Amino acid sequence: MALICSNIENGIFQLVLNNPDRRNALSIEMLEGISAALDEADKNKGARVIVISANGPAFSSGHDLKELTAARNSEDRGKDFFTKTMLLCSSVMQKIVNHRLPVIAQITGVASAAGCQLVASCDLAVASTDSKFITPGVNIGLFCSTPMVALSRNVSNKHALEMLLTGEPCSAQKASEIGLINKAVPLAEIEATVKWYTDRITAKSAMTLKTGKQAYYHQSQMPLSQAYDYCTQVMVENMLKHDAEEGIGAFLEKREAEWRDE
Repeated sequence: MALICSNIENGIFQLVLNNPDRRNALSIEMLEGISAALDEADKNKGARVIVISANGPAFSSGHDLKELTAARNSEDRGKDFFTKTMLLCSSVMQKIVNHRLPVIAQITGVASAAGCQLVASCDLAVASTDSKFITPGVNIGLFCSTPMVALSRNVSNKHALEMLLTGEPCSAQKASEIGLINKAVPLAEIEATVKWYTDRITAKSAMTLKTGKQAYYHQSQMPLSQAYDYCTQVMVENMLKHDAEEGIGAFLEKREAEWRDE
Protein backbone atom coordinates (compact mmCIF):
# COMPACT_ATOMS: atom_id res chain seq x y z
CA MET A 1 0.00 0.00 0.00
CA ALA A 2 1.35 3.41 -0.94
CA LEU A 3 1.65 5.68 2.09
CA ILE A 4 1.16 8.73 -0.13
CA CYS A 5 -1.42 9.03 -2.91
CA SER A 6 -1.24 11.93 -5.32
CA ASN A 7 -2.97 13.16 -8.43
CA ILE A 8 -3.62 16.43 -10.22
CA GLU A 9 -6.88 17.71 -11.61
CA ASN A 10 -7.86 21.23 -12.70
CA GLY A 11 -4.62 22.65 -11.33
CA ILE A 12 -5.12 21.05 -7.89
CA PHE A 13 -2.37 18.69 -6.75
CA GLN A 14 -3.94 16.31 -4.23
CA LEU A 15 -1.51 14.82 -1.69
CA VAL A 16 -3.19 12.22 0.53
CA LEU A 17 -1.64 10.59 3.62
CA ASN A 18 -2.67 6.96 3.25
CA ASN A 19 -1.64 4.87 6.26
CA PRO A 20 -4.83 4.85 8.34
CA ASP A 21 -3.85 1.71 10.28
CA ARG A 22 -0.94 3.66 11.79
CA ARG A 23 -3.00 6.84 12.06
CA ASN A 24 -0.87 8.37 9.30
CA ALA A 25 2.15 8.55 11.56
CA LEU A 26 5.06 10.53 10.15
CA SER A 27 7.52 7.67 9.84
CA ILE A 28 10.70 8.04 7.82
CA GLU A 29 8.92 6.42 4.87
CA MET A 30 5.91 8.72 5.19
CA LEU A 31 8.07 11.83 5.44
CA GLU A 32 10.12 10.78 2.41
CA GLY A 33 6.87 10.20 0.52
CA ILE A 34 5.56 13.67 1.37
CA SER A 35 8.87 15.21 0.32
CA ALA A 36 8.86 13.36 -3.00
CA ALA A 37 5.23 14.36 -3.67
CA LEU A 38 6.05 18.02 -2.98
CA ASP A 39 8.91 17.78 -5.47
CA GLU A 40 6.55 16.21 -8.00
CA ALA A 41 4.09 19.09 -7.55
CA ASP A 42 6.86 21.62 -7.98
CA LYS A 43 7.86 20.11 -11.33
CA ASN A 44 4.29 19.89 -12.61
CA LYS A 45 3.65 23.04 -14.66
CA GLY A 46 -0.10 22.48 -14.49
CA ALA A 47 -0.19 22.50 -10.69
CA ARG A 48 -1.39 25.76 -9.09
CA VAL A 49 -2.24 24.71 -5.54
CA ILE A 50 -1.55 21.72 -3.27
CA VAL A 51 -4.17 20.17 -0.97
CA ILE A 52 -2.93 17.83 1.78
CA SER A 53 -5.56 15.51 3.26
CA ALA A 54 -5.60 12.08 4.88
CA ASN A 55 -7.46 8.78 4.80
CA GLY A 56 -8.76 7.27 8.02
CA PRO A 57 -9.80 8.58 11.46
CA ALA A 58 -6.67 10.69 12.04
CA PHE A 59 -5.08 13.39 9.91
CA SER A 60 -1.74 12.44 11.47
CA SER A 61 -0.69 11.18 14.89
CA GLY A 62 2.77 12.72 14.54
CA HIS A 63 6.08 10.89 14.69
CA ASP A 64 5.96 7.08 14.64
CA LEU A 65 6.75 6.33 18.30
CA LYS A 66 7.12 2.60 17.65
CA GLU A 67 9.73 3.32 14.98
CA LEU A 68 11.56 5.72 17.29
CA THR A 69 11.46 3.28 20.21
CA ALA A 70 12.85 0.44 18.10
CA ALA A 71 15.87 2.61 17.29
CA ARG A 72 16.87 2.61 20.97
CA ASN A 73 18.29 -0.88 20.44
CA SER A 74 21.23 0.55 18.47
CA GLU A 75 24.62 1.22 20.11
CA ASP A 76 24.00 4.97 20.28
CA ARG A 77 20.56 4.39 21.90
CA GLY A 78 18.92 5.78 18.77
CA LYS A 79 20.64 9.17 18.60
CA ASP A 80 21.51 8.95 14.89
CA PHE A 81 18.03 7.76 13.97
CA PHE A 82 16.35 10.41 16.13
CA THR A 83 18.50 13.06 14.48
CA LYS A 84 17.68 11.74 10.99
CA THR A 85 13.95 11.74 11.78
CA MET A 86 13.83 15.25 13.22
CA LEU A 87 15.98 16.73 10.44
CA LEU A 88 13.88 15.06 7.75
CA CYS A 89 10.66 16.27 9.36
CA SER A 90 12.03 19.81 9.66
CA SER A 91 13.10 19.66 6.01
CA VAL A 92 9.60 18.63 4.89
CA MET A 93 7.95 21.41 6.91
CA GLN A 94 10.31 23.99 5.42
CA LYS A 95 9.72 22.58 1.94
CA ILE A 96 6.00 23.33 2.40
CA VAL A 97 6.69 26.90 3.52
CA ASN A 98 9.22 27.49 0.73
CA HIS A 99 7.17 25.76 -1.98
CA ARG A 100 6.24 27.86 -5.01
CA LEU A 101 2.61 26.72 -4.69
CA PRO A 102 0.11 27.61 -1.96
CA VAL A 103 -0.49 24.58 0.28
CA ILE A 104 -3.86 23.91 1.95
CA ALA A 105 -4.37 21.39 4.74
CA GLN A 106 -7.76 19.61 4.74
CA ILE A 107 -8.07 18.10 8.21
CA THR A 108 -10.43 15.43 9.46
CA GLY A 109 -9.74 13.73 12.78
CA VAL A 110 -6.79 14.37 15.07
CA ALA A 111 -3.66 16.28 14.15
CA SER A 112 -1.20 15.46 16.90
CA ALA A 113 2.37 16.61 17.63
CA ALA A 114 4.22 16.62 14.28
CA GLY A 115 0.81 16.17 12.65
CA CYS A 116 -0.20 19.50 14.19
CA GLN A 117 3.14 20.86 12.99
CA LEU A 118 2.20 19.79 9.47
CA VAL A 119 -1.07 21.73 9.69
CA ALA A 120 0.67 24.82 11.05
CA SER A 121 3.26 24.66 8.25
CA CYS A 122 0.62 24.85 5.52
CA ASP A 123 -0.42 28.24 4.15
CA LEU A 124 -4.14 27.66 4.72
CA ALA A 125 -6.06 25.05 6.70
CA VAL A 126 -9.68 23.92 6.86
CA ALA A 127 -10.87 21.34 9.40
CA SER A 128 -14.04 19.44 10.14
CA THR A 129 -15.66 20.57 13.36
CA ASP A 130 -14.96 17.22 15.05
CA SER A 131 -11.21 17.53 14.44
CA LYS A 132 -8.78 18.14 17.27
CA PHE A 133 -5.29 19.58 17.48
CA ILE A 134 -2.83 18.60 20.16
CA THR A 135 0.85 18.85 21.07
CA PRO A 136 0.91 16.12 23.75
CA GLY A 137 4.64 15.49 24.02
CA VAL A 138 4.77 16.93 27.53
CA ASN A 139 2.51 14.07 28.66
CA ILE A 140 5.13 11.46 27.71
CA GLY A 141 8.29 13.31 28.72
CA LEU A 142 9.09 14.57 25.21
CA PHE A 143 8.37 18.26 24.73
CA CYS A 144 7.03 19.09 21.24
CA SER A 145 9.98 21.34 20.46
CA THR A 146 10.00 21.09 16.65
CA PRO A 147 6.18 21.32 16.38
CA MET A 148 6.56 24.42 18.55
CA VAL A 149 8.44 26.19 15.74
CA ALA A 150 5.48 26.05 13.35
CA LEU A 151 2.86 26.47 16.08
CA SER A 152 4.49 29.60 17.53
CA ARG A 153 4.58 31.20 14.08
CA ASN A 154 0.82 30.82 13.70
CA VAL A 155 -0.72 31.60 17.07
CA SER A 156 0.06 33.93 19.97
CA ASN A 157 2.56 32.99 22.67
CA LYS A 158 -0.14 32.40 25.27
CA HIS A 159 -2.14 30.05 23.04
CA ALA A 160 0.92 28.20 21.80
CA LEU A 161 2.26 27.68 25.31
CA GLU A 162 -1.16 26.61 26.56
CA MET A 163 -1.14 23.77 24.03
CA LEU A 164 2.53 22.91 24.59
CA LEU A 165 2.56 23.04 28.41
CA THR A 166 -0.75 21.30 29.09
CA GLY A 167 -0.77 18.75 26.26
CA GLU A 168 -4.54 19.12 26.15
CA PRO A 169 -6.46 18.91 22.84
CA CYS A 170 -7.68 22.04 21.12
CA SER A 171 -11.05 21.89 19.37
CA ALA A 172 -11.40 22.86 15.73
CA GLN A 173 -13.50 25.84 16.74
CA LYS A 174 -10.83 27.12 19.11
CA ALA A 175 -8.11 26.36 16.54
CA SER A 176 -10.00 28.65 14.17
CA GLU A 177 -10.34 31.36 16.80
CA ILE A 178 -6.61 31.39 17.65
CA GLY A 179 -5.45 31.30 14.03
CA LEU A 180 -4.11 27.76 13.77
CA ILE A 181 -6.63 27.05 11.00
CA ASN A 182 -8.76 29.26 8.75
CA LYS A 183 -12.12 27.59 9.20
CA ALA A 184 -13.89 24.82 11.09
CA VAL A 185 -16.85 23.44 9.14
CA PRO A 186 -19.13 20.39 9.34
CA LEU A 187 -17.57 17.30 7.76
CA ALA A 188 -20.14 17.35 4.96
CA GLU A 189 -18.99 20.84 3.98
CA ILE A 190 -15.21 20.45 4.14
CA GLU A 191 -14.62 19.57 0.48
CA ALA A 192 -16.82 22.42 -0.72
CA THR A 193 -15.02 24.83 1.61
CA VAL A 194 -11.60 23.76 0.37
CA LYS A 195 -12.91 24.05 -3.19
CA TRP A 196 -13.91 27.64 -2.46
CA TYR A 197 -10.24 28.37 -1.78
CA THR A 198 -8.84 26.31 -4.66
CA ASP A 199 -11.26 27.85 -7.18
CA ARG A 200 -9.99 31.30 -6.32
CA ILE A 201 -6.31 30.38 -6.12
CA THR A 202 -6.22 28.44 -9.41
CA ALA A 203 -7.73 31.44 -11.19
CA LYS A 204 -4.71 33.58 -10.33
CA SER A 205 -1.36 33.98 -12.06
CA ALA A 206 1.04 31.31 -10.80
CA MET A 207 3.89 33.82 -11.04
CA THR A 208 2.02 36.26 -8.82
CA LEU A 209 1.20 33.61 -6.22
CA LYS A 210 4.81 32.41 -6.10
CA THR A 211 6.09 35.97 -5.76
CA GLY A 212 3.65 36.78 -2.99
CA LYS A 213 4.09 33.60 -0.97
CA GLN A 214 7.88 33.82 -1.00
CA ALA A 215 7.82 37.49 -0.07
CA TYR A 216 5.32 36.95 2.75
CA TYR A 217 7.46 34.46 4.64
CA HIS A 218 10.70 36.28 3.88
CA GLN A 219 9.55 39.69 5.12
CA SER A 220 7.84 38.27 8.21
CA GLN A 221 11.24 37.64 9.82
CA MET A 222 12.59 41.14 9.07
CA PRO A 223 12.55 44.37 11.07
CA LEU A 224 9.88 46.80 9.83
CA SER A 225 12.09 49.12 7.76
CA GLN A 226 13.98 46.22 6.20
CA ALA A 227 10.70 44.50 5.35
CA TYR A 228 9.44 47.62 3.57
CA ASP A 229 12.69 47.98 1.63
CA TYR A 230 12.55 44.34 0.58
CA CYS A 231 8.86 44.38 -0.39
CA THR A 232 9.28 47.64 -2.29
CA GLN A 233 11.84 45.90 -4.49
CA VAL A 234 9.57 42.85 -4.83
CA MET A 235 6.69 45.06 -6.01
CA VAL A 236 8.88 46.90 -8.50
CA GLU A 237 10.09 43.60 -9.98
CA ASN A 238 6.51 42.28 -9.95
CA MET A 239 5.29 45.36 -11.85
CA LEU A 240 7.76 44.58 -14.63
CA LYS A 241 6.35 41.07 -15.15
CA HIS A 242 4.00 40.28 -18.03
CA ASP A 243 1.13 39.12 -15.82
CA ALA A 244 1.13 42.35 -13.81
CA GLU A 245 0.93 44.41 -16.98
CA GLU A 246 -1.76 42.10 -18.36
CA GLY A 247 -3.74 42.01 -15.12
CA ILE A 248 -3.76 45.78 -14.64
CA GLY A 249 -4.65 46.29 -18.30
CA ALA A 250 -7.49 43.78 -18.08
CA PHE A 251 -8.84 45.47 -14.95
CA LEU A 252 -8.80 48.91 -16.58
CA GLU A 253 -10.35 47.54 -19.77
CA LYS A 254 -12.96 45.53 -17.84
CA ARG A 255 -12.05 42.17 -19.38
CA GLU A 256 -10.71 38.82 -18.18
CA ALA A 257 -6.94 38.62 -17.83
CA GLU A 258 -5.03 36.07 -19.86
CA TRP A 259 -2.21 34.80 -17.65
CA ARG A 260 1.07 33.51 -19.00
CA ASP A 261 2.43 32.81 -15.50
CA GLU A 262 5.42 35.01 -16.19
